Amino acid sequence: MFDFTIDGRIVSVKEGTTILEAARSAGLHIPTLCYLKNVSSIGSCRLCVVEVEGTAGLVSSCNTLVKPGMVVHTNSDAITAARRTALQLIIADHGLNTTQYCFSCPKNGSCELQDRCRELGVETTPFDVKPAGGPILDSNPFIAFNPALCIRCQRCVGACNNAAGNHTLITGRRGVRTSILAPFGEDWKSTNCESCGNCAGACPTGAITMKRRRQYRSWEIQRVRTTCPHCATGCQYNLVVKNGRIVDTEALDGPTNHGLLCVKGRSASFDFVHSPQRLTTPLIRSKITGELEPASWDEALDLVARRFGEIKARHGGSSIAAFACARSANEDIYMLQKMARTVFETNNVDNCARVCHGPSVAGLQRTLGSGAMTNPISDICENAQVILLVGSNPEEAHPVIGMQLRAAVARGTRLIVVDPRDIGLSKTADLHIKLKPGTNVAFANGIVRQLIHDDLIDHAFIESRTEGFADLKAMVEAYTPERVAQICAIDPRDLIAAARLYGRADRAAIVYCLGVTEHSSGTEGVMSLSNIAMVTGKYGRPGCGINPLRGQNNVQGACDMGASPGDLTGYQKIAAPGIVEKFEKAWGTQLPRFKGLYATDCFPKMIEGEVKGLFIFGEDPVRTDPDTHHVIKALKNLEFLVVDEL
Repeated sequence: MFDFTIDGRIVSVKEGTTILEAARSAGLHIPTLCYLKNVSSIGSCRLCVVEVEGTAGLVSSCNTLVKPGMVVHTNSDAITAARRTALQLIIADHGLNTTQYCFSCPKNGSCELQDRCRELGVETTPFDVKPAGGPILDSNPFIAFNPALCIRCQRCVGACNNAAGNHTLITGRRGVRTSILAPFGEDWKSTNCESCGNCAGACPTGAITMKRRRQYRSWEIQRVRTTCPHCATGCQYNLVVKNGRIVDTEALDGPTNHGLLCVKGRSASFDFVHSPQRLTTPLIRSKITGELEPASWDEALDLVARRFGEIKARHGGSSIAAFACARSANEDIYMLQKMARTVFETNNVDNCARVCHGPSVAGLQRTLGSGAMTNPISDICENAQVILLVGSNPEEAHPVIGMQLRAAVARGTRLIVVDPRDIGLSKTADLHIKLKPGTNVAFANGIVRQLIHDDLIDHAFIESRTEGFADLKAMVEAYTPERVAQICAIDPRDLIAAARLYGRADRAAIVYCLGVTEHSSGTEGVMSLSNIAMVTGKYGRPGCGINPLRGQNNVQGACDMGASPGDLTGYQKIAAPGIVEKFEKAWGTQLPRFKGLYATDCFPKMIEGEVKGLFIFGEDPVRTDPDTHHVIKALKNLEFLVVDEL
């Protein structure tokens, strides 16, 4: 930390701070147009210029670092005149000698160029500049580019390259002019554009826009902050609402997405709300026609209560099961499992984490005591020196995490991809190990053995924070590089290189997904990866740890809330002394003591006639569970089936 003076005030800042950052931290306003935090700071617009005593001319504050003792002035007649001239040049090049286009521009009312013109009092320009122009490119189904409105601030290029790490948008030259080469013309499918729209989100004018913006203007809308419902990344955004309908989204600087969205979050994952296919009334299957027919809420709820009550009275609570929805909010999942236990009197309650990431919960609970990620996503992507990516394709399954991983690799993070597939990230990985599917445990054991033999383990951490190291060491001794290479169908030299790259790093993180968990040995695969981090002491520190990327948006929450046959809320075990009694006191009722059935165990019991009633909340086991015909046969054998679904 050191001091400098800005507008007569002494301000203390960290080394590496820009004048703009320092001014904002001190509550001082400096206008900007081409600057976007962590995206672009090329200083081309010249609106952020300031005076630095002892320096000739004005300097751009967005990319000039503060120095000890520096004296800065952010507001003077000369500064204002320079900013106005710069803005007049920009709007001349922007084609705004007349403002008639502003009225039809999709960004009218939320255009940063308009805002700066109002702020600096610029309404016309004395400069006669012929705008570069060019044809409007709008073949992309989501995004349009009007080069006539482009001010070449290059924020879109920064968003695509620096933030999203996609490197699709680039700059070109037309004579002395810089131009933006945007891939939204007829050949857009031949590019690597992901249609994420982060370029449109960064554009300060109406040059690059999402086509949805044509439906509204900023003064017609309200904003509602929420979490994207698509995958488990947890991106924060505003729903843009006009006349009671969601018309768009706006990315927010959330802890996991930092202003980024993918094509699903920005353009698709909310349209179901107003879908004409969405149910608007309960449906009861007619005994006469066999078809689902509309009914009132009273009819439907009375029927559900009566039929489940009859089944429980005749056969007991163990004859009823309930499946929770891992796409729903925590409160809804909590109520579903509470209803099953207090009303149906059954612990036969489960959710789809059992199908995908059940091994993560079980494996990490067994090794760490908590079945969840050990690190924030930003910590992995910003602090890890090495990332071991196993059985995961985040660019497709968790695109915003994929963007951040691409950006991390571009900044110098070393990447090891362990996956039989040629995924996008393998193109820039330091190592791509194409192991044979189903051999994750052998691979991880081989890594642990190599770490031990190279003495790349943390003896102090092992001694103070782990149990059973001697047994682990004896077990993995059989997993020589040659044996692992034979089991996994890989080169033994790659195994050794991966172990050394991971082990020698001070900060290394493990990231995995369904390629590890969806095996008969999924739980052991998770535990084996956890062992790699434990023997090297890479837990509890920035840039270290083990991190499952969950599938649906609230798989983690569904487990946390207790939608599991053996766990109550917060992973409190039904079998543990005093746990059931604690919940009975809180809920004011008696609870079943037996451990319930997993969803996969329920289907055979339905066929055998032991499970006779099922309440499905937001799940589709016919589509997602293995052996579709078996699931259908089981559901048809039920006495009563309720589907609570959109």
